[in-house]
Amino acid sequence: MPILIWLALMLWTGLAFGRDLTLPDPDLTPGASVKITLHELCTKKWGKDRRHVTAAMKREVFESYGLQCKPLFHGSHLQACKNWEVDHLQSRELGGADAVKNLWPQAYEGEWNAHMKDRVENRLHKEVCTGNITLEQAQKEISTDWRIPYRRYFGSSKH
Repeated sequence: MPILIWLALMLWTGLAFGRDLTLPDPDLTPGASVKITLHELCTKKWGKDRRHVTAAMKREVFESYGLQCKPLFHGSHLQACKNWEVDHLQSRELGGADAVKNLWPQAYEGEWNAHMKDRVENRLHKEVCTGNITLEQAQKEISTDWRIPYRRYFGSSKH
């Protein structure tokens, strides 16, 4: 199989240079959190506030994972690479930091994708704020394997 076809197949299926990017590489993305009170976490309007992830940080994340991709810009701001987003391992709504060690490339497509992780992040935030689980439990679950709480709350990966 020609190398370009193989590489395209690996990227499309979530594999890049032997890595399954369904989950981040813990050596490259160990995760990081900020100090935040439960009151701040549960009353902040997530998505309405400002993220502090720069284009340089996004490029660093893609490069550290060995991904070459066509960048998508909004004005002069790097949004993402086509079919990928730079995602927080520990989501901001669970106290995750805007730091390179908490960022990884996640595909928008595939069996386990960025849209699904967003859904479980929202659910874990709700569970923390209603007192069903602790913030520490939610951070551990999202950092270890986000697919486990996804299955618990939503069932299989089939949409």
